Amino acid sequence: MNKLILGRYFPGDSRIHLLDPRAKLITAIYFIGIIFIANNWQTYVLLGLFTFIVMFLSGVKIKTYLRGVRPLIWLILFTVFLQVLFTGGGTVYIDWGPITISTFGLLNGLYIFCRFVMIIFISTVVTLTTKPIDLTDGINSLLRPLRFFKLPVDEIALMLSISLRFIPNLLDETQKVMDAQRARGTTFGEGSLVDQMKKLIPIIMPLFVSSLRRAENMADVMEVRGYQSDKPRSSFRRLAWQKSDTISLLVMAILTVVLVVLRSNVVTYL
Repeated sequence: MNKLILGRYFPGDSRIHLLDPRAKLITAIYFIGIIFIANNWQTYVLLGLFTFIVMFLSGVKIKTYLRGVRPLIWLILFTVFLQVLFTGGGTVYIDWGPITISTFGLLNGLYIFCRFVMIIFISTVVTLTTKPIDLTDGINSLLRPLRFFKLPVDEIALMLSISLRFIPNLLDETQKVMDAQRARGTTFGEGSLVDQMKKLIPIIMPLFVSSLRRAENMADVMEVRGYQSDKPRSSFRRLAWQKSDTISLLVMAILTVVLVVLRSNVVTYL
């Protein structure tokens, strides 16, 4: 579980590291949106190739990204499994009550798997190449127009940043609790479903208590340092939008055009 790298930061000076955090957030969210435009193998190959290039440009080893997907692989496969079993259409291979395995279901399951993996890879690129403080500044800057609607933008940005920052800590702590339980003779992954759920209680309770304690300590530290959510905040550092950030948005526009062309001009299965 401690192999999940989402939320961690890898120092570096790659082209992706040097991009403005706002550009990285916009392109990542936009990419996740256009993934759902893809509907045939050509479009998925294009998006997969783009994802691989971004991962390569980040300067982080590919096996690091693969290691980050591994803890989530069972959740992905479970979702794919449901899609395969309960999606009809095309040539039907097995038809047993509500369970149907067909060409459409298998193809849809494969597409769902590709979408999950690419979303995890792109999200991981953003967190691996962006400092938590830059991520907070970027989110704050992007949400700034919402202040017009009296929304607490500073609090939302701080909350999102803290959540991302403490994901690795929470996972590391989970691993420690599980190791401690194993040392006491607990065996995970065996027995009935009820037995396995009972074994999770000694893990969840310490994590719940430690998370509350950590949140309380952080609130005390912020209060001691004079943080007040209702006061206007200033920033020591200023984000600077560079030419490379504009180019990254243009690349996304070109990718969208090619994606739409591939979607509409080739024979699709959907």
